[in-house]
Amino acid sequence: MVEIGKINKLKIAEKEEFGVYLNGEQFGKIFLPGRDVPENYKIGDFLDVFIYSESQGEISVTTQTPYAVAGEFAFMKVVSVNSIGVFLDWGIQKDLLVPYSEQKQKMEEGLFYIVFVYLDDKSRRIVASSKLDKFLVNQRFDFKEKQEVDLLIFGSTDIGYKSIVNNCQWGMLYKNEVFQNLKKGQKIKGFIKKVRDDGKIDVCLHKPGYDTVKYFTEIIMDKLKVEGGFIGVNDKSSPEAIYDMFGMSKKIYKKAIGSLYKKKTISIEDEGIRLKEKHEK
Repeated sequence: MVEIGKINKLKIAEKEEFGVYLNGEQFGKIFLPGRDVPENYKIGDFLDVFIYSESQGEISVTTQTPYAVAGEFAFMKVVSVNSIGVFLDWGIQKDLLVPYSEQKQKMEEGLFYIVFVYLDDKSRRIVASSKLDKFLVNQRFDFKEKQEVDLLIFGSTDIGYKSIVNNCQWGMLYKNEVFQNLKKGQKIKGFIKKVRDDGKIDVCLHKPGYDTVKYFTEIIMDKLKVEGGFIGVNDKSSPEAIYDMFGMSKKIYKKAIGSLYKKKTISIEDEGIRLKEKHEK
């Protein structure tokens, strides 16, 4: 079944002067403009296309990929405002409507906002909402500790970064466990650190426990190889110098190079750390 607001694989059914018709199953034939038709296509070929509805209910299709499909959150820019709401740059030719009734606060042209994209049941039109809580609150999912997840950074608080986990639930990244700069709207991989009894989720950017040190040793090794086997930062260097070089805290850095030193992978010198010859390749 073809789904509005999703990427669908549809068959090219007919050729027209200005494009092709796709087999839209329950929606019948759907016209794809020539600008979106790949070269050297054949009747019977399948195309990955995004399907959306126009304001009058007409079904349209494009091979362009939107920043988010129905059921996903994304960080988008307001490109225009009119009497019914604001319109976002969606990554496709058609802009995405956020009705005034779906704005948590007044949205302004030129600014970016995190929104949820969904299919409106009444209009059957794809719209967006900045009232995120109603799409996240009270949802509970079977997350496991150390599970890898997708994070969308919502913004910073006094204790850390509020994030959307796997497009379905709020999570918290604590500042004392983040060793890199994060920005609102940034998408990044993370891990489940803890699922609390009340359903709230703590997340981190690296697997809890020793896995974090292992992850950073790989970063250090990669950097050493790029720099020709020597880096002028050691366990005596300032936290600022270590963060600027590796994006990690001094505590983690000392653990990581300590692990490499014990394995006789590096030597720690007065001016920095050096990769031993047998590990240079």
